[in-house]
Amino acid sequence: MPEKDKLVIWPIYFDAARSRSEGRMVPLQDAIHEPTLDSVISAATRSGLKPEIEREKRHPKTWHMAEAAGRILVPKSGPKSEVLKRIAVFLKAKAGKGDKKRWDAPKRSP
Repeated sequence: MPEKDKLVIWPIYFDAARSRSEGRMVPLQDAIHEPTLDSVISAATRSGLKPEIEREKRHPKTWHMAEAAGRILVPKSGPKSEVLKRIAVFLKAKAGKGDKKRWDAPKRSP
């Protein structure tokens, strides 16, 4: 059980493919497709948080999916919704850069 001064953050909170009832906790415009634990760790670190990583934990809605394992604990620095928004901003920025590189890459000529 996490301490009272920590917030539990699961990658599923940022998954654009899921509905709110399926576990997404950020607005759809702030969500990304297929968030990974490593991307959430990176975004949390870049947003100024100090995440504690628990790779073996599984979200109750996806306990049966090995690829969905992992969560982070971050210090409670305000409402959970604000902390999730901070992380989502960095997740979107990273996802946007990846998409831009993929779509803006020069095409090979035959």
